[in-house]
Amino acid sequence: MPKQLTREAAAARIDKLRELINDYRYHYHVLDESIMSEAAADSLKHELSLLEAQYPDLITPDSPTQRVAGKPLDKFEKVRHEKRMISLADVFSEEEIKDWISRNEKLIPGGRIEEFFTDIKMDGLACALKYQDGLFVQAVTRGDGLVGEDVTQNVRTIQNIPLRISEPGSVEVRGEIILFKKDFEEIQEKQRKKGEKEFANPRNLAAGTIRQLDPKIAASRNLKFIAYDLVKPNLPTHREAYDKLRTLGFRTSNEDKVFTSAELPEMFKYIKNLDAYRKGLPFNTDGMVIKINDRVIYDRLGIIGKTPRAAVAFKFPAEESTTKVRDIVISIGRTGAATPVAILDPVEVAGSTVRHASLHNADEIARLDVRIGDTVIVYKAGDIIPQLKEVLTALRPEDAVPFNYEQALKSQYPELEFVRPAGEVVYRVKGETSDFILKRSIEYFASKPALNIEGLGEKNVAALVDTGLVKSLADLYRLTTQKVASLDRFAELSAQKLVDNIKKSKTAPLAKFITALGIRHVGAQTAIALANKFGSLDALASAEKDTLLDIPDIGEVVAESILAYFADEDNLALLAELKSLGVAPVHADLSKAPLAGKSYVVSGTLENYSREEAEDLLRSLGATVTSSVTKSTTALILGAHPGASKLARAKSLGIPTLSEPEFLKFVEK
Repeated sequence: MPKQLTREAAAARIDKLRELINDYRYHYHVLDESIMSEAAADSLKHELSLLEAQYPDLITPDSPTQRVAGKPLDKFEKVRHEKRMISLADVFSEEEIKDWISRNEKLIPGGRIEEFFTDIKMDGLACALKYQDGLFVQAVTRGDGLVGEDVTQNVRTIQNIPLRISEPGSVEVRGEIILFKKDFEEIQEKQRKKGEKEFANPRNLAAGTIRQLDPKIAASRNLKFIAYDLVKPNLPTHREAYDKLRTLGFRTSNEDKVFTSAELPEMFKYIKNLDAYRKGLPFNTDGMVIKINDRVIYDRLGIIGKTPRAAVAFKFPAEESTTKVRDIVISIGRTGAATPVAILDPVEVAGSTVRHASLHNADEIARLDVRIGDTVIVYKAGDIIPQLKEVLTALRPEDAVPFNYEQALKSQYPELEFVRPAGEVVYRVKGETSDFILKRSIEYFASKPALNIEGLGEKNVAALVDTGLVKSLADLYRLTTQKVASLDRFAELSAQKLVDNIKKSKTAPLAKFITALGIRHVGAQTAIALANKFGSLDALASAEKDTLLDIPDIGEVVAESILAYFADEDNLALLAELKSLGVAPVHADLSKAPLAGKSYVVSGTLENYSREEAEDLLRSLGATVTSSVTKSTTALILGAHPGASKLARAKSLGIPTLSEPEFLKFVEK
């Protein structure tokens, strides 16, 4: 511990330490230079923390010691952006860039764009940093462009972000939060050594890290902030804005350039070369941003839909790979649309593993002539969504046959009838509207075998859907007491009770949540087997067919149904939305529970439990519950008026029976 200093001497020493530590931070984290060893810097930080501990009133929000993670949050607060955080329209060729230039030149005075500003497109999480009179005060994610989430605590831990800048008034800096490739690989190596699941790619890990409620997680990962825009103050050109950002101490990509209208051939050549050059960059990128450099013209041209007229994102050709089509399954979406999905041998494309790809509709299958067993070229559209580009017919197996869409529908969904409306390419479930399907989905989601959300019966569900309060399962978790109480069916007390019951379901057992999803052929017992096998929804979503088939009682039909569910883009979007709303099912390993490995059948009417409650109780103790008596049945539990066939079957196989009192005796010990 340093010698006890007077307050005045401590203040002077603290100022010098902060200045030196901030200088080290800027050189190391922004300029990639080292002015002292890391050990020396750590020693200075330690001295500073001890002095601040002696004089807590000398601690300021911009002190280097204040980057440490604070207490975990309960949730992220929503924040409305003062200026919309827009996304950019994509272009994929030189011709499309020329068309974009031509359209804009028709809208500006003089009909000529003098300069273009270009910068490499970061592959991370967009975030806005706000400063007031030089002090960092808030960080907000893009969100939907209008409203984002306050992630200040997490972002404060990012070392290359200055906590104080030399600019008075209100300042807003926008950029991407990313992980460098080397830092991502170090994290992956740690995951491998621990025997834990590896992360998909740097972008997903960076975004997921910032959205963790515990700032310690963000502090443990070497995240970087790469600035790309200075919203306030609004300078005349993008070039001046970037120069200002660097002057204020922010790191940029350092790949930004300005091209005049006479230098368009050089700009196109630069873009072409950048595709190969980007592989040597320390971070991932999927393209290049091109803007009109003059910000007055840029602002005057305005926005079309969700994108500005004066900027585009040139996307590099997506990475491609070859793989085999193992199966084609059909998923029924929430609107009743039947979407075919190709189940693929797992393959790495653009940094993540691809296991399936949407085939969109019957016409697309016919156009590609894709068949089970085919070798195909798979790519990612916009580096995100897996697509089939081409079938390599030269490698087609001799026994591969054309895919019969209508026959597949009848085979996979024998109890449903489908219709393809005139002029449409999509088959839909006949006679069922999207609202009808949504209501049935919510009712099952909330039912006793699933999440058992009291108050979400048929009539209440109908009221929520018919009034537009609930348009998807995710909307259940957006309900407030005030919204529900506005319906005729609810008083404030009953509305509050319903909202509380829905909130409780966020941390339901994983098996219950899997059941609630309504995956075809997946009932309560299969859901338990899946939960025990995979332990998390993410792991189940990435499951391969062979792994599913290794689970007892899961055959081809059930495995295909599970694969189809987690290959459907609508389902994946719903699960991501639920996760963002705090839905986090919990798995408890029941492999060592009292009744693990035992199997029971319940028949007849019990006095103390409903059949569902009795079966749930057995499952919670690790037992398997089936609907029919077999050689592997441990015992048949009998209530009043049991099924004669089950009783006879048990006697013929020598399976013991338990009365309700006997059942209660061993489950309520």
